[in-house]
Amino acid sequence: MEKAKIKEWIKSIVIALILALFIRTFFVQAYKIPSGSMIPSLLIGDYLLVNKIVFGIRHPFKDDFIYRWDLPKRQEIVVFTYPIDKKLDFIKRVIGLPGDTVEIINKRVYVNGVPLDEPYVQYSDQEIYPKEVSPRDNFGPVRVPQGHLFVLGDNRDQSYDSRFWGFVPFQSLKGKALIIYFSWDSTDTKIRFSRLGKLIR
Repeated sequence: MEKAKIKEWIKSIVIALILALFIRTFFVQAYKIPSGSMIPSLLIGDYLLVNKIVFGIRHPFKDDFIYRWDLPKRQEIVVFTYPIDKKLDFIKRVIGLPGDTVEIINKRVYVNGVPLDEPYVQYSDQEIYPKEVSPRDNFGPVRVPQGHLFVLGDNRDQSYDSRFWGFVPFQSLKGKALIIYFSWDSTDTKIRFSRLGKLIR
């Protein structure tokens, strides 16, 4: 009788683990924000859920899709494999879609010649660098190639993004950021209760 109970218990655990792995691989995954590149939208210590199936079904063993049915919209926050180092995941905001021309003039972003309304952006440095010194504040114009995206961080002066390392290939997309399910302020060692359950926009 005792052996039967143990066997049933082990079977339940195995099924639960397989289910959890399946959900994590194809549907939803948790991510922790380690840096301040998306402040104020996302803070260091925010824990997010990411919808992994919104753009298609990803291959479980390589950086690609089995089948893709949608693309991010401009200004959506997405998670993707960092193109320079496939071991890392980055989270940024989509600014340029395929065929768009993106230009930054004195920190202001223009898409196809029109200034982009960006209420989410934070600037921490008043200095403006010329293009010859750094691509941070003056960049482009560049045309986003087919099959790629141009992404930027919301903490614009403190973000390492497409201005520095280039475009994100579609196959590197991991998913769309959905909701903050937990947030920990390590400076004050406390939970940020006001951020729990906050939808990511």
